[in-house]
Amino acid sequence: MTASCARGASALRRQLLLTAACTLLGGAAFAQAQAPSSVTADFPNRPIRMVVTFPPGGSADAVVRMLVPRLNEKLGQPVVVDNRPGAGGNVGLSLVAKAPADGYTLGLGAAGALTANVSLYPQMPFDPVKDFKPVAMVAATPFVIVGHPSIGARTQRELIALARAKPGTLSIGHGGNGTAMHLSAALFAQMADVKLVEVPYRGSGPAALDAIAGQIPLALVDLPASLQQIKAGKLIAFAVTSAQRVPMLPDVPTVAEAGLPGYDSTGWFGVVAPAGTPAPIVARLNAEINAALGDEQIKTSMRNLGAEPAPASTEAFEAYIQSETKKWAQVIQTAHIRLD
Repeated sequence: MTASCARGASALRRQLLLTAACTLLGGAAFAQAQAPSSVTADFPNRPIRMVVTFPPGGSADAVVRMLVPRLNEKLGQPVVVDNRPGAGGNVGLSLVAKAPADGYTLGLGAAGALTANVSLYPQMPFDPVKDFKPVAMVAATPFVIVGHPSIGARTQRELIALARAKPGTLSIGHGGNGTAMHLSAALFAQMADVKLVEVPYRGSGPAALDAIAGQIPLALVDLPASLQQIKAGKLIAFAVTSAQRVPMLPDVPTVAEAGLPGYDSTGWFGVVAPAGTPAPIVARLNAEINAALGDEQIKTSMRNLGAEPAPASTEAFEAYIQSETKKWAQVIQTAHIRLD
């Protein structure tokens, strides 16, 4: 990894990487020592279904499809992508929760479905803790707070001062109710002690377009939707939401650096299996996914999409899900966010 990429890696990635190497070395040894030989020898002996909780063409879907050829080669069986978007990821993951726990049905879920939805929805079709076994973290996706040049602020501190001077008058667009962008905007408002009018859009792109056009003064969006317009001067980038700066915008500070210490919020997604999936199978899948994430060509392609590879052990991924669940439950409760 280059020095630039190292600086741009998020705190999430650094935290998870601490245990990734142990998994790569220890997972196979555990499988050999603990598993019946039939389990390790026979898996997989037929295609694996990967339920992706995003529509085709999005960044998460694109990242999975980057990994598939490598996984096909290493596993010796095809990994078939099955896109099942809807209800913030609940539709696709409910299928995974009900599938046999044999390693042949996996799900690619995001922060929302795996951590926040349990606090957002009055009823859930699955229990994120009891119904899944975390397999592998895949990637983190930092967001950026942007504004139209006419807003009258050039730094995050100036923006916060403006919002405090005009409470409840500045609107901020985001990628949709219950999304990681929505929750990131809510966390920003709470930590900055400002009142913003949140405007949900159907995705990051439309929110960025309205900010570019001046229809809304602010937006919290992903990098692919805003990067070129930031570089062209059509949007002001106040801060990135991750704990570390990103290589694509090296001069843009983090929210924490710009005046809100402790702020750290990224979108992320990872692979889960039905609860009860045998540990040797989980270890094998984790090792192969981590190995694919370490491929230099795959890493470059992911970063071009604004996603940072985040290989991790199953234990680190599971612990991260638990900590994120507690974090967003508090943010959601404070902001009185509820989805039907």
